[in-house]
Amino acid sequence: TLLQQVLVKGTTSRSALEIALAAERIGGGVGASSDADFSEIRGTALGRHWRTLLELITDVALHPSLPADELDGERRQLLRAIRNRQDQPHPVAVDAVLARLYGGHPYGAPPLGRAAALERLDRPALRAHYERYYRAGRMILSVSGDVSHAEVVTEVARLFSEAPPGDGGPDAAVPAVAAAPGRAGVAHPSAQAQVLMAFLAPSVAHPDYAAMKVLVTALGGGMGGRLFTELRDKQGLAYSTGASYPSRVGPSYLLTQMGTAPANAARAEEAMRREIERIRDTEISERELRRTQTYLLGQFALDRRTNARLAWYAAFFESAGVGHDFARRYERDVEAVTARDVRRVASTYLVAPTVVSLGPSAP
Repeated sequence: TLLQQVLVKGTTSRSALEIALAAERIGGGVGASSDADFSEIRGTALGRHWRTLLELITDVALHPSLPADELDGERRQLLRAIRNRQDQPHPVAVDAVLARLYGGHPYGAPPLGRAAALERLDRPALRAHYERYYRAGRMILSVSGDVSHAEVVTEVARLFSEAPPGDGGPDAAVPAVAAAPGRAGVAHPSAQAQVLMAFLAPSVAHPDYAAMKVLVTALGGGMGGRLFTELRDKQGLAYSTGASYPSRVGPSYLLTQMGTAPANAARAEEAMRREIERIRDTEISERELRRTQTYLLGQFALDRRTNARLAWYAAFFESAGVGHDFARRYERDVEAVTARDVRRVASTYLVAPTVVSLGPSAP
């Protein structure tokens, strides 16, 4: 995360301000961030300025100066963000449940990193990390817009010709996932209690991916999901509730969550368990299945309305090993999911929950 923040703070030929002004002149912007499986540099511009945008992205990707003064400033900002996250009940609960679910696997680490490790990082360490990973064999470039494919390919080949070859060698061995099923209470100052249940789930490349997306949508897909209608509307147990299943290259997770009054935490937890058991033990109706599929595909389409998001999805799917054109196959796979498929994946994956209940006193 720190490296990504510093990448856009200067190159060998541009300062941070000059990068920002250059992007502004072409009607867009340039930024960088990291996620569990990838780091990205992204940029937008008016279509007629696509060559200038590519040149700017190339400069940031291949010639970062990693200025020491900017490094210190970004480090301070990240340390503040870590402290702020530790003060917020829901992120604290999420970090706790994922740490228990993944054990020593990197997916179980806090998303912003740990303060002690961040404080030790210096410019030589960031430079070494950059040189290890920012190589041609690890780069994926995705462009979406009213541009010529052939012209883009030619320009990219020219601009990135000086990228270091290869992939920098094999990655370090990743610890195996060591889930800790069971329940843990976390005491944290808060007006609400947070109840979270997590289960290991398949990767984006797994054949069960589409069925799991339908399952999680049936559970927590907006106001029509079972958790919302049953726990909030009918039983009045939840201030907020939902479910998530992020797309991961490695083992993912399905997470159900609820914010409730501390006095209702035990009842809310039991009610959430019952909803998970119900979708595991009984097939959903055809009507619910169709509504769920329509909602899921509608949300997917809404998130891909802009060229920026179209480019992002193509790059992510390519990096995940399923191909840049996976979106179309995914839509077909979702449409083909049956009620029996939903029950099968629920029976397979929603078996041994890792539970965290957070409140003003350890529940």
